[in-house]
Amino acid sequence: MFIALEGLDGSGKSTVAKRLVREFCAAGLDAILTREPGGTNLGEQIRSMLLSEESTTIVPRAEALLFAAARAQLVDEVIRPALERGAIVVTDRFTDSSLAYQWGGRGLDKDGIDAVQLVATAGLEPDTKVLLDLPVEMALRRRLTNEGQLNRLDKETVQFHARVRDAYHRLAEADPVRWHVVDASRSEDQVWADVSRAVNLSGASEASTRSLRERPNQQVVG
Repeated sequence: MFIALEGLDGSGKSTVAKRLVREFCAAGLDAILTREPGGTNLGEQIRSMLLSEESTTIVPRAEALLFAAARAQLVDEVIRPALERGAIVVTDRFTDSSLAYQWGGRGLDKDGIDAVQLVATAGLEPDTKVLLDLPVEMALRRRLTNEGQLNRLDKETVQFHARVRDAYHRLAEADPVRWHVVDASRSEDQVWADVSRAVNLSGASEASTRSLRERPNQQVVG
């Protein structure tokens, strides 16, 4: 199972992603957490370059290609091997972030970005995409309370972030089976309840317990 958490910075993606992996592991499942850009040595170097407040001269096309390069390394080095061994992969951002930010925010051609993503991922797509959605002003307020975590994209205009949010909604509307939109402006517990349903957390836990019971010489507690 491959799950991608998407949304504006400040929407709570990282918190939810970490909690998902903890819950999967507590249920006895093999689960890993990764993030974009990052998750590999190369990806983390690209992340530092892309998000640094000093990187003010990166043009949109270069930005899109750098995100894709980090993604290609992450897919081949981390995500695909984990999926092949049967693990659950939870990622904080994936291809739809490039569409939302570089197509929606920057105004680059969508077909061109799609083509670059196809090369970067070799066609790999998440099984489930969760959009943690909230108003731009609320997301920016949350980010501004953590000054030490601010990055280059946080300094973009409100209009830029509004275009990003609109692009996310357009992507979700185009694929309602795979996408689950969760109102992230509510309490953490309310958000978590909806995310749990979206990824069928209880079903995955039950399947893991049944699998353990069916194995010989295994003891299940509870």
